[in-house]
Amino acid sequence: MAAVMTRLGRLDRSVDGRVALITGAASGMGRATAHVFADEGALVALVDKDVDGVARVVAEIEGSTGSDRVMGRALDVTDRSALERLVQDVAERWGGIDCLVNNAGVSLVSSLLQDDGFEDAWQRTLDVNLTAYVALSRLVVPHMRSRGFGRIVNIASTESIVATAGIAAYSASKAGVTGLTRSMAVELGRHGITVNCICPGPIVTGMTAAISEDVKDSYAKRKVPLRRYGEPEEVAHMTLSLCLPAASFTNGATLVVDGGMTIRHT
Repeated sequence: MAAVMTRLGRLDRSVDGRVALITGAASGMGRATAHVFADEGALVALVDKDVDGVARVVAEIEGSTGSDRVMGRALDVTDRSALERLVQDVAERWGGIDCLVNNAGVSLVSSLLQDDGFEDAWQRTLDVNLTAYVALSRLVVPHMRSRGFGRIVNIASTESIVATAGIAAYSASKAGVTGLTRSMAVELGRHGITVNCICPGPIVTGMTAAISEDVKDSYAKRKVPLRRYGEPEEVAHMTLSLCLPAASFTNGATLVVDGGMTIRHT
């Protein structure tokens, strides 16, 4: 007699009703992530230092999901007091925090050969791109532990794998994010909290807006197997996937979303 196969478990692939906090959400990948989560039923708190941008994205989401499912705060993620108030406000409004997407970032010229401004660019970049990730994660973890569930996604960059001259601080900070992710994953896993990292490659965002379309097209055809820049929404959907309850055994991973750029040899 043939063995009876047990049915696969029904792992939950929904973020409906989950509370997601997303930084750098006024534009680019952060904005796309806020929309994707909201479209899937999450309660979305979006953060950015761009006051007008925050208001615009909140209005966009309100138009599709209603005002009771989104909130926005304009703040600098390096302001610890502001982050404390933010987390308190989100938890008080919706009862806790399930998902954190650390996406806010800056890329400042920081050539090792420049005479002036290197130290300032270095410090600001690490403050925003790395230290703020730690600070906000530490603030939300108690809320995740109390629920026995948490998803943290840190946005790094392929600049942590390959490098571009003149942005030493950016490359160093993003490499730091990948290391931070692994350490957090090891420490927090026992509490039901997974921590993963995404390394986007060439994406159409504010950081790449100054690059001419001809240069983008030439670069993509030369370096990216898919022969194009990625769209913010393509990164946002990978972020969403890592935050699903069903992604319960993916922990400490660094996932590259670059159209194959970093694996191309010739």
